[in-house]
Amino acid sequence: MGVDLEGVIYFADENALGVAKLLLRAGRADLVHPGHRQLPQVPLGATDLEWMPVVARLDLLVLTRDRRIRSRPAELEAYRRLGIRSVWLGGKHDMNPRDLMALFKKQEVRLTQVARKNGPGPWAVSMSPSGVRPLRLPEPRT
Repeated sequence: MGVDLEGVIYFADENALGVAKLLLRAGRADLVHPGHRQLPQVPLGATDLEWMPVVARLDLLVLTRDRRIRSRPAELEAYRRLGIRSVWLGGKHDMNPRDLMALFKKQEVRLTQVARKNGPGPWAVSMSPSGVRPLRLPEPRT
């Protein structure tokens, strides 16, 4: 029996687990994370390369705080190949989960507009107090 993910839009990786749990406690039902009961195929501790194919197949938008996910060669290759779409929360600001939740709520309408405009991945944006801005995906090394 499959798990119902109808209405789920976002996947928060473990780097954004704190804000994900706060959003869920606040009543959000459109978000899953590693270890979430609706996403048993991605347990806590899953590596980026383990969760990325699952999240891509489900066409979820990734919420992350991982600064290196777009620069590690294996992850970048998977990012591109799988068409990952991601949002780096907080930009260059060091923010606690409550502040990140407030930021997400404030910028979510803009994020939705950007996601609609950008379409299929791969793409990445940064969400900060000043807005939602595109992030450059480094070119593959040859």
